[in-house]
Amino acid sequence: MIRSVVRGTGAALPRRIMKNADFEGMVETSDEWIAQRTGIRQRHIAADDETTASLGEAAARAALADAGLTPDDIDLVVLATSTPNNTFPATAVEIQNRLGMRHGFAFDMQAVCSGFVYAMTTADLYIRGGLAKRVLVIGSETFSRILDWSDRSTCVLFGDGAGAVVLEAGDGAGTIADRGVLAASLRSDGSHKEKLFVDGGPSTTGTVGHLRMEGREVFKHAVGMITDVIEATFSAAGITADDLDWFVPHQANKRIIDASAKKLGIAEQKVVVTVDLHGNTSAASVPLALSVAVADGRIKKGDLVLLEAMGGGFTWGAILVRW
Repeated sequence: MIRSVVRGTGAALPRRIMKNADFEGMVETSDEWIAQRTGIRQRHIAADDETTASLGEAAARAALADAGLTPDDIDLVVLATSTPNNTFPATAVEIQNRLGMRHGFAFDMQAVCSGFVYAMTTADLYIRGGLAKRVLVIGSETFSRILDWSDRSTCVLFGDGAGAVVLEAGDGAGTIADRGVLAASLRSDGSHKEKLFVDGGPSTTGTVGHLRMEGREVFKHAVGMITDVIEATFSAAGITADDLDWFVPHQANKRIIDASAKKLGIAEQKVVVTVDLHGNTSAASVPLALSVAVADGRIKKGDLVLLEAMGGGFTWGAILVRW
């Protein structure tokens, strides 16, 4: 049985770090207010010369180096982003070009904060279907470009960055002991669009627009939706929360992370949290957290790791991986 095995991880962050205190002269807020309500202490903000493509390329190169591979070894690049460099072509194609690839294929995937989970699930299907042997899966965002910096309810929450993994075809016995992607569950419900969206686009306003969010509504739905797909993934794999070694959730809000883990019965010491360092980096959130936990030695070969995310749409999903 073909399994999609994680071969390497990588990350890239903009040079500039913006602390909570830096907002105090911009909007009515404070370090204490932001930290208590979100768990965020800082975020990285892209400079003019740092883009979704440049950050994505840097994360991709880091993942390739970690895997001991080169761009020549990659068949497919899937980029999860809501902040592309251009309306078209796909920013994945630009990253493909930056990597010097003249072979294979590349495309973008847009599922907002759930984008990386969607992209990783899609890459797994391409590998298992025999259309690719090795795939670069990237989440890269420059959400600072679409923030309303006068809106304290949103501008303090988001940051920029990129993370990537290399997935590679491997052999498995078809059991839970196999390395690689073991199960996944994806969902969406467009009736919630107005709760989290950007108020612009090429086909409507002809502008980029700004992020708008009904924070209380998002929070209200988040925990229930997250647990829904995680329980479906557990069921598909035939496991329980006790079997997990690590839970790597979307890094949007510490209170959502804590409430979800508690509802699912996942022990606090198994939860990877980086929201304090990065803020909400949308599709880059999960691979950034993954990269941190792999780099510091927490996630090791053989560990059972659950990834989860929820984003605008709403979209939400979970994927279970044996490292």
